Amino acid sequence: MKILLIIPRYLLTDKPNYEYSFPLGLAYISASMKKQRYEVDCLNLNHLNGKIDKILTRKLKLKNYEIICTGHIGIGYRVLEKIIQTIRDYSSNSKIILGGAIITPEPKLIFESLKPDYAVIGEGETTIIELLKTIKNKTSPEKVNGIIFKKDKKTIITKPREAIKNIDELPIPDFEGMDFEKQLNNMSANNSPYGLFDYPRVYPIMCSRGCPFQCTFCYHCLGIRYRERSIENVMQELRKNVKKYQINLIALYDDLFSINKERLYKFCDEIKNLIKELDWECKWTCQLSVRNIDDEMLKKLKEAGCYAVSFGFESYSQKVLNSMKKPITPELIDRAINLTKKHKMIVQGNFIFGDRAETKETAKTTLDYWKKNCSEQIYLGFIQPYPGSEIYNHCIKKEIIKDKLDFIKNHMNETNWFNMTDNMTDSEVLELKKDILEARRKYSSYVVPTKFKKEKKHKRYSLLIKCPGCKKKMIYKNFFIEDKLVFTQWSSCKNCKRRFNIASPLYKIGVQNHKRINFLKNIYLSLRENISKRNL
Repeated sequence: MKILLIIPRYLLTDKPNYEYSFPLGLAYISASMKKQRYEVDCLNLNHLNGKIDKILTRKLKLKNYEIICTGHIGIGYRVLEKIIQTIRDYSSNSKIILGGAIITPEPKLIFESLKPDYAVIGEGETTIIELLKTIKNKTSPEKVNGIIFKKDKKTIITKPREAIKNIDELPIPDFEGMDFEKQLNNMSANNSPYGLFDYPRVYPIMCSRGCPFQCTFCYHCLGIRYRERSIENVMQELRKNVKKYQINLIALYDDLFSINKERLYKFCDEIKNLIKELDWECKWTCQLSVRNIDDEMLKKLKEAGCYAVSFGFESYSQKVLNSMKKPITPELIDRAINLTKKHKMIVQGNFIFGDRAETKETAKTTLDYWKKNCSEQIYLGFIQPYPGSEIYNHCIKKEIIKDKLDFIKNHMNETNWFNMTDNMTDSEVLELKKDILEARRKYSSYVVPTKFKKEKKHKRYSLLIKCPGCKKKMIYKNFFIEDKLVFTQWSSCKNCKRRFNIASPLYKIGVQNHKRINFLKNIYLSLRENISKRNL
C-alpha cells in the first residue's frame, strides 16, 4: 500500500515557514507505519512555496496513493478542510485518515463536517496499524477500537482504545522522513526558547504521556492515565538524534516531568554525561510543577544544562485555583518564582483570567501580584474553552458557545474574551479585558534595536539590543522579521536572563500610545488577516 502522510501548515501563508513546533504525533504515526514496512512518503506543507491545492495536486500526480493520512491540533480546521477538498477533487480512490487533537474531543462533529473516510481517536500508533490491515484485507473496521467511519450512511464510533501501557515499545519518532533537518537548517533566533542561541537546533521530545489531573481548562488527547518512558529509552533516542542532527536545544514537552524526583535526577545525570560528549554547547528546557520544586531540584537541573523552566500557574487566587481543579496554592507559586530567580534560571508561566469563579476581586489579586513580582516573566492571558475541556462543556451548556462547529472553524485560532464566569457581568469582563491589555502594555519592556543589519538569508537580521535590566548591549543574530514595520518577539537577556520584547519602533509607539494609533493599527492588521486567508 502506498501511503502519503501530510504535515499541514501551521501558519496561514503560501510561503515556506519554519517557525512552528514539530508535530511529534505525526512523527510517531509515520514511525509506526514504517516499522510495519509500509511504504510511506511525506509532504511537509510548511516548507513549500505556493497554495495548498496546487502543491498537493502536483504531489498526487506523481504516485497513486491508496492511503492519505493527516492530522492537526484544534485550530487547524480550515487547513484540513482545504487538504481534504483538494484530495477529493483530484481522486475518489484514495482513502483519507484523519487524526490528532482536532478530532479526538469532538469526533462525530468534526468527522461529519470534514468528511474523511476514517478518523483515529486518541493515541494512534496501534490503531493506525490495525486500521490499515482492515483496509488492505477489505474486512470490516468495526473491530478496530478507537476509530470513526461511515457504514450505510451512518456514522460509526467504535469502542475506545485503551491507553498504550508500555510506551517504551513505541518506535522513535520518524524525524528523517518528515523534513526535520530542513526545519533545523532554517531555524531562526526566534525558534530559540527565551533567546539563548542565535542559531538554534531544537529537538522536541516527550518522556511521558497522559495526565491524571483534571484542570477545567485542559483536555488530554492522550488520556488521563500517566505513563512514563524509562530513562534508558529516552536516552537511547537522545544519544542517537542529538549527535545526528547536531542539536543544541532539547525541549521536553512533559507536563509532569518533575512528578518523580528519582527519575528526574537520573535523567539529569544521563543528560549531563551526554552533553559532555558533544563538541558544541547544548542546553535544555522543561516544564515543572510548583508542588514539589525545591533548591536541590533546581540546582541539579541547572548543573545538568537546564537553563529555563516553565510552570502552570494560572491564577494567584486560591478560590480560582480550586475552581480550576488546580492542586496548587499561591504560596507555592510565589516560592517557585523566587527559587527559580535565585538560581538565575529563566522562569516562564501564564496567568489566565476568566474562570467560572473569577470575580473583580480575584482578578485584582492576580494582577496585583503579577505587577509586583513577575510582570516581565509571566504572560497574562484569558482562559480559552478548548473542545473537550470542562470549561468548553460549560460554555456549550450555558449557550455561551451557540454553534460548536462555527467556534472550532472560525474562532479557535483567536483569543476569545467570552464571559464564562458565574458572577461577573459582561461589562465587568470587558473591563477586565481592558485591565489585562493595559497591564501588558504598561509593565512589559519593549526594546527597539539600536541597529538593524540585513543578513544573507531572506528576512534575517542582526540586531543590537540593550537590555532594559542590566543595560548590557548584545548582538542577536539570525533574527527573523516578517514585517519590519510592525513586529514583536519575546526574548531574554543573554547576560542577566531578564525577559523582554524586541519590537519595531512603530510597535512600541503603538503600545505606549495605543489610543492614538489604534484605528490605523486595526486597519493594518485587518489587511494582513485578509491576505492570510486568501493564501489558503
